[in-house]
Amino acid sequence: MKRVVITGLGAITPIGNTVAEFWQNLVLGVNGIEAITHYDTTASKFKLAGEIKDFDPLIHLEKADVRKTDLFVQYALYAAAEAMADSGLESKIDPAELAVYFGSGIGGFNTLCQEHQQLLQYGPKKVSSMLIPKMISNIAAAQLAIRYHATGPCLAVCTACATGTTAIGEAYRAILHGYATAALCGGTEAAITPLAVTGFGNCQALNPSENKEEASLPFDLRRGGFVIAEGAGVLILEDYDHAVARKAKIYAEIVGYGSTCDAHHVTAPDPNATASAKAISDARKGLVDLPANALYFNAHGTGTLLNDTTETTALKKAFGEEAKDLHISSTKSMTGHMLGAAGAVEAIAAILALQEGIIPPTINLHHADPACDLDYTPNFAIKANLAGSMSNSLGFGGHNACVAFRKWSKA
Repeated sequence: MKRVVITGLGAITPIGNTVAEFWQNLVLGVNGIEAITHYDTTASKFKLAGEIKDFDPLIHLEKADVRKTDLFVQYALYAAAEAMADSGLESKIDPAELAVYFGSGIGGFNTLCQEHQQLLQYGPKKVSSMLIPKMISNIAAAQLAIRYHATGPCLAVCTACATGTTAIGEAYRAILHGYATAALCGGTEAAITPLAVTGFGNCQALNPSENKEEASLPFDLRRGGFVIAEGAGVLILEDYDHAVARKAKIYAEIVGYGSTCDAHHVTAPDPNATASAKAISDARKGLVDLPANALYFNAHGTGTLLNDTTETTALKKAFGEEAKDLHISSTKSMTGHMLGAAGAVEAIAAILALQEGIIPPTINLHHADPACDLDYTPNFAIKANLAGSMSNSLGFGGHNACVAFRKWSKA
């Protein structure tokens, strides 16, 4: 049976523009949610977001690339450059054996809004010829394939807020079954725009709090919705034998993946949590020999009323009495919700937690909801002797995805 390992990580997030900075700030419990600067929020009741800070696309992109790409693609290329450099894979893989499984929940929303405004103000002749190739949601995957000459499978995944996790899981399956030797996988998002924020807000998904310490409150009784955020996460998955042959650094082994659909409602999760529990159980099969107290579970944990109680129910169904022994946290308390990028960035958090033996906290969890009665690691990181970790995601439309990682050993 093939084994699949992680050999490279890259991230750009509201709490760090590199993996090292992101991890350091997770452990410290840094809150990356701030007042929105991308546009004037005077007319909006939603003032906060998890924005990328001090982003310089020219660190990894040429000026021509910046002009021809939407911000969500720039984030993807930026994170991928870190992941590929980290892995050392680029010159050591047959392009035909390199796959891309990558996605976005929304795509080029900035470009769409900008060009629509051009159309309304100045007419059709002022709409950019680059509108479509900048905004279509597959273009981040395509740009990654072009950048790294990956002529293997290239699938643009879109399962809403489960996108990043689904992409990782599908890349895992592709390598496991021999369709690729290595893959760039993950997700990206850049949708902090007036239209997107208003849309999410008007469907009661966002927390209108103007206090950053009371805005993203997973599993807290005071929670009132998520805080929109942006960023990208890229993982390099690789066939174990190929990685060992080239003496690659190995972060962890990916050993499980679950993917289901609630088939219940366009936005609300199924409160019975039958399908979401199955996704977790399916992913856990690769860790079934490990006790729950040796596992870290990075929860989807959006801070919406229904998500957090449903996810708690799913964990209890998947783990039974052992659920109370799990180490759990929601890193969205620090980053906000990066939508299609969330699962990829949170998988990185789960991998680093496993490698470092540290559980990042759920910050600002001061008033525990009695309906969310598991160990959510409130407010401060803790050390733990971990053998495995998992990362869970749920998306509008009922998409559920969960991935599982095992501490790497040569055995």
